[in-house]
Amino acid sequence: MSKTEQYLQAAQLIFHADAIIITAGAGMGVDSGLPDFRGNEGFWKAYPPMAKLGLSFVEMANPFWFENKPRFAWGFYGHRLNLYKTTKPHQGFDMLLKWSKTKSGGYFVFTSNVDGHFQKAGFDENHIEEVHGSIHHFQCTIPCSRDIWEAGTETVNINETTFEAEGNMPLCPHCGKLARPNILMFGDWNWIFSRSNQQTERFDDWLSNAKKRELQLVIIELGAGSSIATVRATSEKLARIKNAKLIRINPREPNVPPGHIGIAAGSVEALQEIDRMITEMQQP
Repeated sequence: MSKTEQYLQAAQLIFHADAIIITAGAGMGVDSGLPDFRGNEGFWKAYPPMAKLGLSFVEMANPFWFENKPRFAWGFYGHRLNLYKTTKPHQGFDMLLKWSKTKSGGYFVFTSNVDGHFQKAGFDENHIEEVHGSIHHFQCTIPCSRDIWEAGTETVNINETTFEAEGNMPLCPHCGKLARPNILMFGDWNWIFSRSNQQTERFDDWLSNAKKRELQLVIIELGAGSSIATVRATSEKLARIKNAKLIRINPREPNVPPGHIGIAAGSVEALQEIDRMITEMQQP
């Protein structure tokens, strides 16, 4: 099947669907200019000091650093916090939201991204599940309580040479100890998951309601790789148990189970072409 035919099939599925599930991995942010940390080379290009130390993303994204080298830890996460705050979500987000708003059953977003870009693009906070947490929310490193609070306007000053935090670092408002992002890290036993659990419950309720209403669902997956397959596995599971069609958009790993659509393209490229075809279908 040609790419044009794939786009047309995807457009038809979205056009006729009653509701949309959007699933997204780190590749979704690449067109916004965000690093996806795919492999050590991509990570080290974004964070040269980690390359000098030979640290991979998996090794860096670990609560160990908050316990042993807090300025180094907040250098990494503070840089990401500042980057995600200042980066504008690409126009693909706008297209997804536009399609979603036309559906009688609405939409739900399931993402492993911690950047908060779906909220920033105008998606309803109550229709988003951030399975790995959010960099825009903090918790205590101890933790002294199960409290999670919004980062708000807090920023972290970073030494661009060493990538270490300078000056004040975020602190827990309850005990005064060091705070950390409310993000699930590797080897993380202290992540407070109550916020993500609430999001999961809302998604489950939404899916139950869609089943009762016998809504035809379409799943649009963007930028979800196989190295950490949380999003891909969720997309395929939902497609299987909800009898939904999956549209997987991924420039390197577009392979899909039989009967679904895999498009080898970046998010903006694919969404623009699909949007053009949907617009044509809407013409009288």
